[in-house]
Amino acid sequence: MTLTFSPSLSYTLGVELEFQTLDEKTLDLAPLAPILLDTAPEILRPRITHEWIRSILEIRTGICGSVRDVENDLLQTCSMAEELAGENHCLLYAASLHPFARSEDQVLTDDPRYERIMDELQIVGRRFISQGFHVHVGMESGDTAIRVLGSVQAYLPLLLALSTSSPFFQGTDTGLMSYRTKLFEALPLAGIYEQVADWQSFIEEIAFLQNAGVIESIKDLWWDARPHPVFGTLEIRACDLPTRFADILGLTALIQAFVATLAEEPCATTPCNQQILRCNKWQAVRYGLEGQFIDPVGFLGFGKMTIRDGVLRLLEKVKPFSKQFHSEDDLQRIYRILKHGTGADCQRRVYADKNDFKHVIHHLHQEFWQ
Repeated sequence: MTLTFSPSLSYTLGVELEFQTLDEKTLDLAPLAPILLDTAPEILRPRITHEWIRSILEIRTGICGSVRDVENDLLQTCSMAEELAGENHCLLYAASLHPFARSEDQVLTDDPRYERIMDELQIVGRRFISQGFHVHVGMESGDTAIRVLGSVQAYLPLLLALSTSSPFFQGTDTGLMSYRTKLFEALPLAGIYEQVADWQSFIEEIAFLQNAGVIESIKDLWWDARPHPVFGTLEIRACDLPTRFADILGLTALIQAFVATLAEEPCATTPCNQQILRCNKWQAVRYGLEGQFIDPVGFLGFGKMTIRDGVLRLLEKVKPFSKQFHSEDDLQRIYRILKHGTGADCQRRVYADKNDFKHVIHHLHQEFWQ
């Protein structure tokens, strides 16, 4: 097959945020995204799109040269989308799971691909009512994208731990910091992926899976990271949706600088032990920033360390490219997350205070821009 990678300017950015659409009175998930899409002003339409279920509105940036460009793009688009939502008695909510909505109440978006997938997934698909945060980083070639894809996987748990925002599901405290991740892993071909040698090997892998009837297109690979040949990017998909705008910018800056570091100064590319990868990911899912981390290739140092220590070591590693990208101030936002916790930590604190999920939603919604 022919699968062409369209090169991008190195380390340009694109960010996708999947917001929940809530009824402004009940604060439950409501299938309002189609109404927002239909009534959006012309200037907003290129920046918003539908998703899997009708209670998700995806907001996406254009091609951005820096984190500052991402900030300006999202400030304008999110502000306009919030105003549009208010006009339609809707509230846009940033978290990877709604705390009390029921999966059986959700309405699927009218889309042949989604209908095909739902017919295949059945209850697994019906329970997948989560929202994500994806960061695209421009790559000069498919080979570069594949090389970084292989190197970055070992450290995705650190990024996930910094973003956790899904401790509650259907009125229950799951005991996890990112239950979204476990819902996601129930999907076929999701989560941890096998290392691929180069772009040609990736093409051959996609062709094999298509010919075998396993996938229809590359979109059916729900990996924690994957190349996007049309955009010419590497797409980091492992994170929960942060509940604060500042955290979104901090993580975007960290991802950009880390991807650049791996592209320019690659670490070991030998395949990682799959059990270590799964163990590290579980620690981030279960404990978030309080988890343990084992570096399988020694980029951050060998032996067991805390996830917090791993993040601090990673911040030191990416400083040269952060300076080059003028994103040092944005990286400082990561230290704030380490000090004050993630959206999952915040949700648990607020719920413990009032024992009221609606209070949690109101609090997080008010905190988003702070």
